[in-house]
Amino acid sequence: MNLLIVDDHKVVRDGIRRLVETMTIESIAEAESPSEALAQFRKVRPDVTILDINLKNGSGLDVLRRLRADDPKAKIVIFSMYSDVVYAVSARREGALGYVSKSAPSDELLTAVEKAMAGEPYVDSETSALMTDHASRETGVAELTRRELQILHMLGDGKSLTDIADGLGIAYKTVANTSTRIKEKLGVERTSDLVRFAIETKGGRMLGGES
Repeated sequence: MNLLIVDDHKVVRDGIRRLVETMTIESIAEAESPSEALAQFRKVRPDVTILDINLKNGSGLDVLRRLRADDPKAKIVIFSMYSDVVYAVSARREGALGYVSKSAPSDELLTAVEKAMAGEPYVDSETSALMTDHASRETGVAELTRRELQILHMLGDGKSLTDIADGLGIAYKTVANTSTRIKEKLGVERTSDLVRFAIETKGGRMLGGES
């Protein structure tokens, strides 16, 4: 198996390399930025790509879309610090076969890689449990647009509607209207309940910073 590891922290790439070397691996390539990821992907054509969702120079979800556009059959496992229903659903919708939180036991990443190699989906047990807890809202999450997902993520990070408007450079009214649409899709009545849901889907805690 040829593997590509995309993460902007060398210590993480080294750890993944040591872990997967217990498997039958022919070659392991590495990348730390979106541009390098695409270049390495095109160069080595990996059987499986392990991709961090939060890169210093860009979003792992954007990289996922670019890799899948380059090769619709690409087998990609997202490896992230986020035990997050929203991120997991978004990644799966964009074509990732696997989603594993960095807080999950190491053998779950190996399982995800093995499953991806076989063309089968896999979500780590912690994230899967959160998805089960919020099963009634999964359909609504899957229907959110990219902008709606972005705003939901920011709400989960503790941002107010005003903060979000300023951060995205759009009108407050646009954010408020989008928030209303999100609540309708998720079956939530109050903004406070929407914020609570956003936080809970991030493992019951505020998540931020670099992975």
